[in-house]
Amino acid sequence: MDSCHHALRVSSQRNKLLATFYTNDQIDLDGSSLDIPKLIATARFRKSASIDRLPKDAADKIEQSIQFLKKELGKGRSVYGVTTGFGGSADTNTTAINTLQVALLQMQTSAVLPTPSQSRIASTNGHIHAALSMPEDWVRGAMLVRCNSLLRGHSAVRLDVIKTLLILLENDVIPLIPLRGSISASGDLCPLSYLAGTLEGNPDVYVWIGPSTGREIVSSDVALRRLNINPIQFGPKEILGILNGTAVSAAVACLAQHQADNLILLAQVLTSMGVEALQGRLESFDPFIAEVRPHPGQIEVATNISTFLRGSLLARGRAGTVHDGGLRQDRYSLRTAPQWLGPYVEDLILARKQLEIELNSTTDNPLLDASAEKTHHGGNFQAVSITSSTEKTRLALQMIGKLIFAQSSELLNVHMNNGLPPNLAADEPSLSFTFKGVDINMAAYMSELAFLANPVSSHVQNAEMANQALNSLALISARYTHMALDVLSLMSSAYLYSLCQALDLRVMNARFLQQAKPAIEYLVRNVFAELQTDMVKTLVYTTWTAIEQAIASTAIKDSSTRFVDVAQSTHTPLISQLPPTPSALLLITTFTTRAAKLLQSLFINNRAAYMLAPDATPFLGLTSKRMYNFVRKELGVPFHRGLVDHPTNSTDEEERKKLKTTGGQISIIHAALMEERLMEQVVGCVSDALNGGEDRVAAML
Repeated sequence: MDSCHHALRVSSQRNKLLATFYTNDQIDLDGSSLDIPKLIATARFRKSASIDRLPKDAADKIEQSIQFLKKELGKGRSVYGVTTGFGGSADTNTTAINTLQVALLQMQTSAVLPTPSQSRIASTNGHIHAALSMPEDWVRGAMLVRCNSLLRGHSAVRLDVIKTLLILLENDVIPLIPLRGSISASGDLCPLSYLAGTLEGNPDVYVWIGPSTGREIVSSDVALRRLNINPIQFGPKEILGILNGTAVSAAVACLAQHQADNLILLAQVLTSMGVEALQGRLESFDPFIAEVRPHPGQIEVATNISTFLRGSLLARGRAGTVHDGGLRQDRYSLRTAPQWLGPYVEDLILARKQLEIELNSTTDNPLLDASAEKTHHGGNFQAVSITSSTEKTRLALQMIGKLIFAQSSELLNVHMNNGLPPNLAADEPSLSFTFKGVDINMAAYMSELAFLANPVSSHVQNAEMANQALNSLALISARYTHMALDVLSLMSSAYLYSLCQALDLRVMNARFLQQAKPAIEYLVRNVFAELQTDMVKTLVYTTWTAIEQAIASTAIKDSSTRFVDVAQSTHTPLISQLPPTPSALLLITTFTTRAAKLLQSLFINNRAAYMLAPDATPFLGLTSKRMYNFVRKELGVPFHRGLVDHPTNSTDEEERKKLKTTGGQISIIHAALMEERLMEQVVGCVSDALNGGEDRVAAML
């Protein structure tokens, strides 16, 4: 039975990212070994890249491509974009080959960016840059990918040009690149033109420069002077070589892929926590179910969730043969999680593979094969492989979100959550609606995520004199995938917060039941002491069964009235088993009155004690315990006690400062997710559950 091993791949990739980040060495580029962890290390964590150890044969290949192009031009050969116009204007010819390259750059630096005056204003709020320009990590990634592609020696771009771009990257001089304007047809021409504009020192092309704590925007000519770099005088095909490629789309897509892989693994962890919070059944993840429908993704997800639940005292085992009155099986959001997520685990593996190939590909046109002395006019710039990857990924994100939304809705619905209080309110439900706002938020998030799942590729428009009638829209698709990631990250953070609350409430209730059961048994034996021993044993069982079921079904009521109803639920079993005499009815009345007071007292005292020292871990499986401890202890996000936790309700000034809104608490979790501290715990869950730890993960693949 084959599994995808996606979880181990994610763990392995994370370990590789950390190893790359913490080593003192720069990332070596050679045109063939760039991977997503190296790109993430450079793009997000400012790791430097170098070609100081570039193999001699690779450097020779670059020089050979340059000499071959010169030879072709010396023979008077026509080479697209070197002696001809561009695109639909390629029917023009010129001998002013260097001027032609400048004309290409002028043509493509055409998109909208903040003006210098707007940049000064935006330094206080950032809105203009967020609306019009790419995040710096996207641009860092694009610079790295473009350099790696040019090193392959098919583009006739000098090593000195590539080195200069890497010097800018090393010094964190990052061009201000427009967010919009690329159809990713002949590559990402417009965005990449701002890299070339920076290299030429164009005074109307701007860059971010300075330390991370004090970034400023200056013109590229100023930036080059600060670094003592001479502006590049481009050769015959060098601007075309820089512009004509998929580097921006590839980099943005890789950054998205990294997050998507994380979130689908997190969804499996959250699902296992949901099984515990809802007291779901383990049998949904029995290996036999996947064995008879052996899709690799389904097998892996079922295995992961099953092992994540190891050690849980809350998840239920296989149901008995006698129906207990509740649902015989869990609802779809839990029961079919392997079948729902499994296909998208498979899709994400393929999506990642497509991007890994793209990172080490030559994607411009024309291509120079110096060894065979051939010039190839083709279409490697058509970035549909990236579009195919990101469209799969974005749809997967929507499906993950739908799973989380369905589970969250069940968790927050008192009629579906198997006895948890409405809105997960720890205090009295008539005056506390703790998580109702979160429930509404989740619907808003899900609606937006579902909209974002729509394909971009079906919106291709005819472009550039009908020459680019087909265009991949890869960058647009990658951008929208990041938007989907933003929304799903909000959903995942909110759901994790809800789950930790639900687990606390479930354990608080379990402790109450642990106290209530012997107390009720004692009360039954005391009130009905005159009855025969066998009859009393039967009454102990039937009264507790009725009380336990009533406790689960009356969570919507305030404690002041709830336990009267709970106690009265014993009337039917008691009347059916006791003789129809006045004395028996009096005993029943005595029992229900005392039981109501007893249960209410136990409940209130147990709730107060739990609120003083909440700890669900003794009941939790290995994975839930790790995640719960991370949220409660490391992040300091506490059990929500209800209305008392509203910041303005406290009269103590210091306590008011410590209290947060529900949104404030979720924001802390969300920050940990975006900073990948949360993913460290998720990867730890994989290592714990599979009993392989770090060594097994590192040995994988």
